[in-house]
Amino acid sequence: MANQLQEHAVPKVVEVASDLNVTDLLERQVAEDPGNALFARQLQPGQWTDVSAQEFRADVVALAKGLISRGISTGDRVAIMAATRYEWTLLDFAIWYAGAVTVPVYETSSPSQIAWILQDSGVRMVFAEKTSHLKAVDRAIVQEKLDDVEHLFTIEGTDLDELRSEGEAVQDAEVESRRSAADLEDLATIIYTSGTTGRPKGCELTHGNFADLSLQAGTSLKAVINKEASTVLFIPLAHVFARFISVISVATGAKVGHTSDIKQLVDDLGTFHPTFLLAVPRVFEKIYNAAMMKAEGEGKGKIFAKAADTAVEWSKAQQAGKVPLLLGAKHALFSKLVYSKLHARMGGKVTHAVSGGSPLGKRLGHFFHGIGVQIMEGYGLTETTAPITVNTPTAYKIGTVGQPLPGCAVRIAEDGEILGKGVCVFRGYRNRPELAEETFTADGWFRTGDIGTLDDAGFLTITGRKKEILVTAAGKNVAPAQLEDQIRSDAIVSQVVVVGDGRPFVAALITLDPETLPAWLDRQGIPAETSISELTKNPKVREHIQKVVDKANESVSRAESIRTFELLDTDFTIESGHLTPSMKIRRQNIMDDFAEVVDELYENAAKEHAAR
Repeated sequence: MANQLQEHAVPKVVEVASDLNVTDLLERQVAEDPGNALFARQLQPGQWTDVSAQEFRADVVALAKGLISRGISTGDRVAIMAATRYEWTLLDFAIWYAGAVTVPVYETSSPSQIAWILQDSGVRMVFAEKTSHLKAVDRAIVQEKLDDVEHLFTIEGTDLDELRSEGEAVQDAEVESRRSAADLEDLATIIYTSGTTGRPKGCELTHGNFADLSLQAGTSLKAVINKEASTVLFIPLAHVFARFISVISVATGAKVGHTSDIKQLVDDLGTFHPTFLLAVPRVFEKIYNAAMMKAEGEGKGKIFAKAADTAVEWSKAQQAGKVPLLLGAKHALFSKLVYSKLHARMGGKVTHAVSGGSPLGKRLGHFFHGIGVQIMEGYGLTETTAPITVNTPTAYKIGTVGQPLPGCAVRIAEDGEILGKGVCVFRGYRNRPELAEETFTADGWFRTGDIGTLDDAGFLTITGRKKEILVTAAGKNVAPAQLEDQIRSDAIVSQVVVVGDGRPFVAALITLDPETLPAWLDRQGIPAETSISELTKNPKVREHIQKVVDKANESVSRAESIRTFELLDTDFTIESGHLTPSMKIRRQNIMDDFAEVVDELYENAAKEHAAR
């Protein structure tokens, strides 16, 4: 068994001046290669227009002048509430060029959530994407009497053009003075955690968190994120993960496109042709499941299954250092027959992907690696500016979340909690000084709340979340994530929550995926129009889910295994309050809303046991 480290630190590889800030990353790009395309805008479906570094900077400055003309001062907070789009990043940089601080608001936020964020951060100006968002912001302002908010603008429409016009009287020297004033220690943004429990806390992230980390990480990821590289961002820019990729792309000169409509994603990938992707594991599961269901629908299910098994076997052999001749030949054959089609669906040029937010299953990691897409799984939180560890092209171990990035360190506490330190770690929570002791150890390590292990090479493996460890009535500790991730990877499963805290055994609440169900139902001879409510009781559906649960149970001890499950006739969504905007389960909300279902599940199990 490999030795387990208790701490692993990676030194900085780039010396960063203390007076640097995020805007300097753009200034460098303009100075080095003003014509390099940093962005591509989709003005017509399927038609992308490049935006050079020089053009982007010119528009950033024009909008920064508009902000200054409207009275925005150094250090003022400006909110952005919009879907992922080019203007999100444009405004983000304009706010920084004006010397202000960006406060992201998820477009799915309720008026009460909006009110809390605007009030707690002291926002003076809000950019909302469209009229519906503007109405929600306006409602929040009226309800909570938020007098600090002085200006409301919409991104769609003419408001941005009017701001550009208003700012024409502001001198370039004023923008340069504002832009260059911030240093590594100064506040860049306040990101409110989407919060799996309680009221969101505002994470104060500095210019150093973004700029220093981007420059350090840029060296480790140079083969993936560089001037020849490109990506389409589709996860929310309000989330730190997409935001960090946005900044590191500017730092490295990579080209970024945006799409907010997931239904259009495959088409957009097909016209943009990205070289790398950024996504949460659920997206990779859906890509795999969609390909499998399509193959089965065309009567090629067995070929796809063999191709998938071969990809996994090849990846494992390749990681072990030797691919047998016959396996190599099978892999080459399936590359032409199957893998090439999957590549085409991702735009044809994708060689790498970055995955974060929750664990990616080992099999899925090996599958994508086997078809020629290296998924570099990483780990981090809002409080660590997204990645603190990540697998890289040269330091890569499937099943782990990689080694710490340069300038970062990980320590495993005595109780197994992962602690973090370094350039990525935030400075604290907004207006919550009383949380400092709970947030940081006496010697300055950030408590992540996750538990994990380090192997002898410093690769981190996540085993669960400290607060989510279930303790059964028999005293058995159960980490639900290990079971949930495996079950969720099934084609017709949407979400799963393992339960059992204080109960006699472990059980699960499972929801069905309405997107993949029709094709599966057709092959089972079940009418596609059958309601979800009826499907939860259908013997074929339940038999399939039971096999999925049984398979997951093979990875844990008998005491940790799922003994029974309940199929729900509703899904867990962001809108229902059961998922965070980054697709994490709000476990407590689910336990509160489905308390009666859970009670009934255990009561029925007890009755069945008594009747035997």
